[in-house]
Amino acid sequence: MLICFSASHKNAGFDMLERLSANANQAAPRILEGHDAVKGAVVVATCNRFEAYLDLDAPDDTSPVEVVHEAVRAVGAVADLDAAELRQTFGFVHGNAVAGHLFSVASGLESVVVGEGEIAGQVRRSLEQARADGTTTPELERLFQRASQTSRRVKNETELGGEGRSLVRLALDLAESRITDWAQTRVLLVGTGRFAGASLAALRDRGVTDVVVHSPSGRAEKFAVGHDLEPVAPAAYASVAASVDLIVTCTTADRQVVDRDLLLTGRATLAAAEALPTIGLVPEPAEPERRQLVIDLGLPRNVAPDVIEVPGVELLDLETIKIHAPLEEFGATDAARAIVLRDARAFGESGEEQRLAPAVVALRKHVFDILDAEIERAASRGDDDGRAEAALRHMAGVLLHTPMVRSRELARSGDQQSWIDGLEAIFGITPVDEAAGASAVDPASADVARDARSAG
Repeated sequence: MLICFSASHKNAGFDMLERLSANANQAAPRILEGHDAVKGAVVVATCNRFEAYLDLDAPDDTSPVEVVHEAVRAVGAVADLDAAELRQTFGFVHGNAVAGHLFSVASGLESVVVGEGEIAGQVRRSLEQARADGTTTPELERLFQRASQTSRRVKNETELGGEGRSLVRLALDLAESRITDWAQTRVLLVGTGRFAGASLAALRDRGVTDVVVHSPSGRAEKFAVGHDLEPVAPAAYASVAASVDLIVTCTTADRQVVDRDLLLTGRATLAAAEALPTIGLVPEPAEPERRQLVIDLGLPRNVAPDVIEVPGVELLDLETIKIHAPLEEFGATDAARAIVLRDARAFGESGEEQRLAPAVVALRKHVFDILDAEIERAASRGDDDGRAEAALRHMAGVLLHTPMVRSRELARSGDQQSWIDGLEAIFGITPVDEAAGASAVDPASADVARDARSAG
C-alpha cells in the first residue's frame, strides 16, 4: 500500500516548512526504523513543501493509521516538532490517489507558481537520495519514475511547459517596481547550488551583467569559473553586500547568511574606506541611505528579518512571494491536469495487474505442466514431424487467451479476487509467494511468453 503525507504552502506556515526542510535528509531512515510495516520511504522537501511517500507491507483494505502516526512521530522527532501538531497539519492520501498527487506535484501543478520547472528535478533528486540511503522499494521506484515521465509529458504537451515559470522569475517580476534599470543593477548572488544557477540565468535574461557570487560553504571559486563570474572572498563579503543594489540568497546553509549586522558592518567599512582607492572586489562606497533589495529564496531562511531595520533595505522573502503568486491560466492547467489524471489511472491499472501476477504465473505453470506431459506422451507414440506438439501448443495458447484478457479487465475494475477465486474453484490453483519473480511480472509480459512458447 502506498501512503503520502504532506505539508505545503497550502496548509502549513513557513516556520514549520523551514524546520521540516532543514531535517529532511534524516526523515526517511528514521521513518523506516519506526514501524516494521514500512518497507520504503522517499521524502520530497523543497522551499514550499515537505512530503513523505511510504510503501507499506499491508493489504489495501487494512487501516494504515497506526503506521502513519508512527511515521509522523518520526518526522516530528527529527524536526523537533510536536507530532500532534503535524498530524493536524499534514494532508494524507493513500492507494491509487498517491500517484495522482505525486504526478501533480512533479508537474508543477501544486507549486506556488503553477507550472514552475524546478520541482521536476527536485522530485527526481529525492528518489536519488532515497536510493543512496537504501530506503526505496520497487513500487516507489515505479511511482517516481512514472512521475518524471508525466512531468515531461506536461512540459512537452501543454503551454505550462513553455513559459519559463519559476519561483525565481516570479521574485524578479515582483522586484520590477524596485529596479530602475536591470542592465545597471549590481547583484550579489549568495549560493552556488542548482537554485543559484537558475537565479543567475533569470537575472541574465533580464539584462543583468554585473553579478558577483559568494558561498558560505567556500564553493564560490568553482561556481564563478563555471559561470564567468567574480567570486567574493569572505573578507570582502560584508562590504560587497552593503554596496550592491540587489542581494539574491539561495543556499542550503543552516544559518542566516545576511542580517542587519552584516549590512551595517559593510556600510561602516565602506564609509571608512571612502577616501581610499577601490582594490579588487571592494566596491565603490555606498551612500548611507541608499536603497537595496534583498530577495531570500532559501529554506531554511537565508536572511534575518532584522535586515529591514537597516535604512533603505527592503526584503522580499518566500512568504511575500507566495502572497503575490499569479492565478492559474485555466486552459493550460486543465490540459495538464487531464494528463496527470490519465497517467495516474494507468499507473493504478498496471499496479492492479501486477498484483495478479502470482496467480497468472500459477495458472500458466498449471497449464504448461499439463502441456509438457501431453507432448511427452505424443512423442512416445510417435510424433516425428512435430505436428502433434505444434497443435498442443497452439491449443494451450488459445485456452489461455480468454483468462488472460479477463485477468486484466478484472484487475482494472479492482475485482482481482474474483479471478483468483475462479482459479481455485475450477483448477484448485492457489497462488503462493513461491512463484518467485511473480511480483515483477505482469499479465502482458506473460502473454508474450505464451506466444513464444505456443508458436510451435
